[in-house]
Order: sequence, then structure tokens, then C-alpha cells
Amino acid sequence: MPTTVTYELKHEILQLLREYQQSQSAVVRNQLVKLNFGLVRKEAHYWINQCQESYEDLLQVGCLGLIRAIERFEISKGHAFSSFAIPYIRGEIQHYLRDKGVTVRIPRRYLALQQQAIGVSRSLREKYNRQPTDSELAAALEISSQEWQEIKLAWINRAPLSLDVPVQDGEEGSTSLGELVPDLHYRSFQLAQEDQIRLQQALVKVEKRTREVLEFVFLHDLTQKQVAEQLGISVVTVSRRVKKGLDLLKQLMGGPEE
Repeated sequence: MPTTVTYELKHEILQLLREYQQSQSAVVRNQLVKLNFGLVRKEAHYWINQCQESYEDLLQVGCLGLIRAIERFEISKGHAFSSFAIPYIRGEIQHYLRDKGVTVRIPRRYLALQQQAIGVSRSLREKYNRQPTDSELAAALEISSQEWQEIKLAWINRAPLSLDVPVQDGEEGSTSLGELVPDLHYRSFQLAQEDQIRLQQALVKVEKRTREVLEFVFLHDLTQKQVAEQLGISVVTVSRRVKKGLDLLKQLMGGPEE
């Protein structure tokens, strides 16, 4: 009997999909959503254990993915609709969680204890007429002080901090975090730019013909034979000028400026 029901359900869904492709009727689409709602429930049940969002919200988001699958399904390709729809439902939920959830994943135990700590802190504050200490909170939660510190740190760092956030105020204005955090890639780029400027300044001091040889070999990537033909000199002369020019550049760039 269940096999017959399943076959009849699949047949009904297929008929409605054909009708929807022809009419684009919202009524038919809603019927398809209703018949395939079990796919959404299955995905929502899975993700409810992976996040802090409500089951109802996940159902609504999953239905958006189901509708998208209905609109894009092509009967002619011969795919089973359920296999086609699940990635759309799952993808819509994952996209929703990425946009709304915290960027840094926090263990569910930590999240539960953090939520519990809010009520515990309120009770202790009423009891002692002051803000409870970390040790008192940890004891009330029946965890170690070290674990409570880890939970606090995880909660504070649950989202990335913008590099534009001001971290210092003074008479000269605020300083952003980005200005205080070294960027190794930018530093390498900066050094390369500085070296290029120094190289250009050193090349100006090199004798004209030697500078031409160096530029043809290292900047234009010509072979020494091609440079010789270009300048009308021998390959041996090119080789000597390359060696002489490199030695001079090392001296100019490495030594102190006069």
C-alpha cells in the first residue's frame, strides 16, 4: 500500500509540474509546495540542530528554496523532482544562516551556557546586590573558571572586527585598527616599490650604453644575442656590460648615498 501511495503522489506531482510549466499558476505552485513540504521539514529538522534559528523560520526559508526549485525544474531532463529540489532547499537555508548567523562558529554547549549565564547573572545580582564575579558565575553554572573564560572569549570574538574601527582617540584624531595591524603582503609590495625607485635612481647614474644593455636584458627580456644585434655590438661586449652594470648597480643601491 505505501508503495502505491508513493507512486500516486509522484504521479500527481509530475502532473502538477507539467501544468505549472504551462500556466505558471500560483495556485498550482502552492499545491506543489504543499505536496513537497515534507522535503522542507526534513531539511529544517537537520539544520535546527546546527544553529540557533527557530524551526518556523527555517521552514519559511526552506519553502523559498522549494519554490525556486519548482520554477526551475525541467521535466524533459528526466530528473526526480525530490532529488532536484533538496539542493535548492538546503542551499536557501545555508545562505540564510550564513547571512544571519555569527561568522565564527561557537560550540552549542558554549551557546547554551552563555544563554544560561544571562539568567544566572540576573539572579546573583539580585541576591548580592552587585555584579557577580566570574568565579561566582562559573560556580553557579557548575563549570570551571577557565571554561567560563573560554566561553566569554568565544562570545566576544563571534564576529569579525572591522579594520576601520577606531581604537585610539587623541588630539590628532582617531587611529583605526587597520593602521596598527601589520599587513605582510602590503609590506612586501611596499618594499618592492621602494626597490624599484632605488633601481631607477641607480640606473640614471650608469653609463648610457651599459644602461641600454641592462634594460634590454632585464626589462625587455631579450637574449644577449638579440641585444647585440639590436645595438650593433658583439655578444662578448654585451656580456661584459651586463656584468659591469650589475656590479655598479649593487654598489649604488647597497652603499650609502654620497
